[in-house]
Amino acid sequence: MKRLHVHIAVDDLDKSIGFYSTLFGAQPSVLKDDYAKWMLDDPKVNLAISQRGRIAGIDHLGIQVDSDGELRELASRLKSAGERTRDEEATTCCYAQSNKAWVNDPSGVRWETFFTFGDATTYGEDEPPQEAIPQSSCCTPAPSKAAACC
Repeated sequence: MKRLHVHIAVDDLDKSIGFYSTLFGAQPSVLKDDYAKWMLDDPKVNLAISQRGRIAGIDHLGIQVDSDGELRELASRLKSAGERTRDEEATTCCYAQSNKAWVNDPSGVRWETFFTFGDATTYGEDEPPQEAIPQSSCCTPAPSKAAACC
């Protein structure tokens, strides 16, 4: 089963945790000094927030899948449609280990498709290189900003 993923950069992590915990009626399933994540079944979403020096707002959207086969199918469909993806194997990001395929939509919004297969003790860094996936969105942070993902 696929799950929508939304990652939001926030200015005040504690205040945002309070807001989203109230909104969803649930505490985060992952809570770190710079990151929180809710794995919700109603609505079916993986919502992550982080305070890592990024411009506040939507950082990226994504689709989380249950298997590496589903990930490869999604990446294959994107490539068949003529989109350029950046594939990653066994990357560490957002306190998790995952395989991923990144793509930008026609307006420059970053999309991440990913399969998570383990936990990690560090946040990790996972920013698509500027030359690999063109960044044209008004919401895309400058390259000098700290990277954020998941």
